[in-house]
Amino acid sequence: MAHVTGASRYQATLFPEVLDEVVGPDDPVRVIDAFVETLDLAALGFSKVAAEEMGRPPYAPGDLLKLYIYGYLHRIRASRRLEAETHRNVQVMWLLNRLTPAFKTIADFRKDHVEAIVGVCRAFIRFCREQSLFGAELLAIDGTKIAAVASRKQVMTPKRIKKMNAAIDRKIAEYLASMDEADREEPGSAGKPADIAAAIEALKAQKARLQGQAEDLAARGLKQMVMTEREAKLMRTPHGHAVAYNAQTAVDVEHKLIVAFDLTNEGNDYRQLHPMAVQGKAAVGADEVTVVADTGYSNGEHGALCERDGITAIVPRAETVNPNGAQYFSRDRFSYDRESDSWRCPAGATLSLFKTSHTQKKKEYTSRSCGSCALKPQCTEAARRVIVRDFYEDAREAMHRRATDEPVWMKHRRETVEHPFGTMKWLMAHPRFLIKGLKKAKAELALGVLCYNLKRVISILGVPALLEALEPSTA
Repeated sequence: MAHVTGASRYQATLFPEVLDEVVGPDDPVRVIDAFVETLDLAALGFSKVAAEEMGRPPYAPGDLLKLYIYGYLHRIRASRRLEAETHRNVQVMWLLNRLTPAFKTIADFRKDHVEAIVGVCRAFIRFCREQSLFGAELLAIDGTKIAAVASRKQVMTPKRIKKMNAAIDRKIAEYLASMDEADREEPGSAGKPADIAAAIEALKAQKARLQGQAEDLAARGLKQMVMTEREAKLMRTPHGHAVAYNAQTAVDVEHKLIVAFDLTNEGNDYRQLHPMAVQGKAAVGADEVTVVADTGYSNGEHGALCERDGITAIVPRAETVNPNGAQYFSRDRFSYDRESDSWRCPAGATLSLFKTSHTQKKKEYTSRSCGSCALKPQCTEAARRVIVRDFYEDAREAMHRRATDEPVWMKHRRETVEHPFGTMKWLMAHPRFLIKGLKKAKAELALGVLCYNLKRVISILGVPALLEALEPSTA
């Protein structure tokens, strides 16, 4: 029996005369084309929307935007690979009308239109709202770390600078010792003196650069600095530490669509609850909304701000532990009395207010009975036990109670907000930003969010219905 064989590569072939016949009527690439055609590119901030009368004609920004959306939707992000697709991919040929821009033109477009690209993503979120795809009742908020364009070797800290300076000093001492040895022995036995002197000068210059970096850190009040990516930070990730940015999203529970996003260089989520909740509420257009987040967002001040702005926050706090050791009583063993503004300890003594810090927004409580207390060995090794209470502790406890009274909220959070990050990182192929700087990386995040939402809406509505919704109104 013969194998399945193809046609001869030398046989003449009649391709369709119209490229549109190659792309099916329900191909998602038609959605990309239709969506970009609905945008007011000039209002979004894209340049060269109208070609100038003089000079070389530019590429239309809409065509390059279509190329990027297609690329990110199909895990193709590098400008050289996108250029290759314009020569070999029939869908891209259809999308761009057979244009073949150079990789430099493609790369510059993404770099030069960061805010406009973010605006495109938010325009699609508005479109989703117009199509009533948001439940606008419950939002889930979460964050993830995405690697930046930098190596851990580029992270400078005062401790590392001190260590490197010590290594340089040892190396200089070795060189000087070898020069002294050379003076006592025959010339040339320890290397050329001129070469050693040059090496020493190079080490001194390196030490001067390190000193400058240390002074820069001190002047800016920083604990770390990434030399090749100044806005990124060394952050803790599930796989160790990495130079990264912190991506934030708010996801609507109805169809698991991302309604708000942001990118920060803060290593934790402690100050992200209120800004993400407000952004999400505005995106869905609701007067009141409920948001749910994990323990990393447990911030009493932000809980109070959310309550002020018509947002019900459901955030559990982490289990309280005694930082001095598990053998001591945790704060949960102490009860607070609101009327007297005091605490009752496990031994029954009262801890009264003795210090208030308005800058740190906290109060401190202690008792004079600690010295004679029989339970003191189980409480503290200090002279007195001190309990600290945040100004916004009531709001923090209210968020915690909502989460613990109905555990189903946290189940909703897990089912809603975690898989979008998995999909987005899969779309990024290698979950690392390709361009430097917080604003530029945010544009990449926006393309990822746009493509995730686009895939979800195509799955929900289907291509024909989505194309119909994107048709310009005839009214």
